[in-house]
Amino acid sequence: MNALEEMIARGENTFWSYLGCEFVSADEEKIVIALDAKEHHTNSMGIIHGGVLTSLMDQAMGMAATAAAEQDSCVTTNLNVHFMSAMKTGKLIVTAKVIHRAGRSMTTEARIHNSEGTLGCLATATFRIVNRK
Repeated sequence: MNALEEMIARGENTFWSYLGCEFVSADEEKIVIALDAKEHHTNSMGIIHGGVLTSLMDQAMGMAATAAAEQDSCVTTNLNVHFMSAMKTGKLIVTAKVIHRAGRSMTTEARIHNSEGTLGCLATATFRIVNRK
């Protein structure tokens, strides 16, 4: 089992499952996860809460970094989010990839689209590969 598969397997009782994340696919270039966004994911305005969207992108980018590092020991050190369009309940698709790697640091990018293809937000993040003790 590789690091990504191990991360998914351990996700049953973590924030991953609490949020409602679903693994869709992974290849050499990208990770795809999804969320069937429900009313409990919304804010008082009836749109998906920015914290939910940010968490989804952080999760997907972390998975991309983990896969690229081939070990489950990456932590987010910086996260930048740009909200483009309000997202409503329904299927949200998150795509993430590593865009740069230098030593023990990786820069990643993620985008969330709804089922109609509308770009809701995008993020970049830096991950650090750490040594577990």
